Amino acid sequence: MVRLDQIVQKVRSKNAGPFWLTIDIFCGNDAAFSQICDGLPTGLVARRLGLRMQDVKRFEIAELNVIKLSFPRPEIQGSVRDRDLHGASWAALLGGIALQLPIEEN
Repeated sequence: MVRLDQIVQKVRSKNAGPFWLTIDIFCGNDAAFSQICDGLPTGLVARRLGLRMQDVKRFEIAELNVIKLSFPRPEIQGSVRDRDLHGASWAALLGGIALQLPIEEN
């Protein structure tokens, strides 16, 4: 097993407005992009983040070797119960996910 953050250049999360969050997976090259596209199903992402699969929007941008995952914030940005105003902590949840993939050089 290998962790996602061991294969890709960077996993970053951020706000996508007051109601949505986005996680960007910067794969770095075509081989890593292809490997992650095939080996990281949206259902696995949803389970890891405690979401329903239908709430996760996935965008695979081959020209940039980037996978973008967007989903509704659990709390509206800036509300009393919002514990992550900038949405930055979500990347750590996904970066540490274990995948059953052979390790390829970046």
